[in-house]
Amino acid sequence: MSATFAQYAAYYDLLYKDKDYAGECRYVRALLTEHASGPTKSILELGSGTGAHASLLSEMGFDVLGVDISDCMLKEANARAARTGLPAAKLTFARGDARTFRTGRSFDAVLALFHVLSYQTNDDDVRSTLATAAAHLRPMGLFIFDFWYGPSVLWQRPAVRIKHFTGNGLEVTRTAEPILRDQTNIVDVNYTVFARSQSEFRTDEVREIHRMRYFFLPELAQFLRESGFELLRAEEWVTRSPPSVDTWSLCVVARKNAQ
Repeated sequence: MSATFAQYAAYYDLLYKDKDYAGECRYVRALLTEHASGPTKSILELGSGTGAHASLLSEMGFDVLGVDISDCMLKEANARAARTGLPAAKLTFARGDARTFRTGRSFDAVLALFHVLSYQTNDDDVRSTLATAAAHLRPMGLFIFDFWYGPSVLWQRPAVRIKHFTGNGLEVTRTAEPILRDQTNIVDVNYTVFARSQSEFRTDEVREIHRMRYFFLPELAQFLRESGFELLRAEEWVTRSPPSVDTWSLCVVARKNAQ
């Protein structure tokens, strides 16, 4: 996954500047309040990207360790952390693979947001990522993650999408051309990003393929049971609607077993 975001990271924040990170963090806080067996103080975020969620959660009072495999993403995340002025005890970022990362520390909650689990495209990678979450959670700790929901993907079908944004002296256009591989529950999203400097005669073109896996709730429940979790809740990300064919992004709250 490091190579996946090697060039894309340079334009990541601009492309997602309309994403409601603050609202999503309030939603995560609400889930933690509703389902935690005790106070939630420490959070490990797997696949923290440029650190937007981690920084906002830290500002809400949580102690957050963000982990990402991409050096480019971590560079942006550390710059963001420096701008917040928060002490390292409240907000830290580290390089690591969601499948293999280990710190020896225990956390009250583990997060994997913005479809990190859907980037785990084979069963071994899914199990390894769940094992990482379990290894860092105290007993009864919560694991919250979102993913592409299979019934919706197959009902709606992935479509070509184009986004255009202007900011930081750049004009950026991203085209996403998906290829559905329904025999393996995979969508290959072919991204093409064109960026033009508004002050210089300079353009940049980035092409990357993001391979995404969509899941069905029965298989995820089985993965979670095998990894020592109980599935507590499944709902549409942020809206809290029940899962349906209109629910592309589903959120799961799982609890680590007591033993």
